[in-house]
Amino acid sequence: MTMASKPSSALFLFAHQDDEYGVYAAIADCVQRGLQVQCAYLTCASGALAAQRNQESLAVLARLGVPAEAVSFAGDTLAIADASLPQRLAAAAGWLEQWFTAALAEHGSIETIYVTAWEGGHHDHDALHALTCLLAARHGLLACVRQYSLYNAKGCPAPLFRVLAPLSENGAVSRSRLPWRQRWQHLRLCLMYPSQRNTWIGLFPFVLLHYLLRGDQQLQAVALQRLQQRPHAAALYYENRRFYRWEQLQQDLQALQRLLQEWQPAQQGLSGR
Repeated sequence: MTMASKPSSALFLFAHQDDEYGVYAAIADCVQRGLQVQCAYLTCASGALAAQRNQESLAVLARLGVPAEAVSFAGDTLAIADASLPQRLAAAAGWLEQWFTAALAEHGSIETIYVTAWEGGHHDHDALHALTCLLAARHGLLACVRQYSLYNAKGCPAPLFRVLAPLSENGAVSRSRLPWRQRWQHLRLCLMYPSQRNTWIGLFPFVLLHYLLRGDQQLQAVALQRLQQRPHAAALYYENRRFYRWEQLQQDLQALQRLLQEWQPAQQGLSGR
């Protein structure tokens, strides 16, 4: 097969096993269009839960048409624990740089890179967003990146949050309305994470309402200047829960940018469509 006949790739980046619920429709669409879908998880759970959560996400992705061999568990490989990604950005950057380079070398082009939104929901989500944008820009791929919302606390009193609610601060939202059959299929997928039952007790009612009332896939473009700005003006969800501090995340990202400045330039001539 010649390079010209190779299908483009679509890369999906997740901080945690189950983050894929934010892009079920995008994954299914890319598979249906014949793109080479590849997925990567950048953190891992602890102990025996790690393998179980990996298997749960593999089962969900298989229902969407993504084979196990197209899924990478970088968090396991690098021993990046859940909630520690901001402190492990150097290791994650090295892995993700190789992943991008391999995808470009194998397929010649990347059509779209999907990543968690810059929204102040979970600090791992924001750290992965920033890392992905910086590396995509390094390869001339920033225009190919699309962010998807999972949850954030904008307009909510602590400790409440909004689910699948893109921030207006991130720009225009591209919406693709889903047929009812697909909505029910996706809701069933949300029930395939038994190891995260407690999390989904909080998430599922809001996801259900989204599919009943809106029923669409929502995506936004990205911008590097947003990385210098708080996702929104109110207290961030991870601040409300005292998981992490915005000021610390900014320090983590500054250290990452200094690291990337020391790297050799990315290979030229390979970019997205």
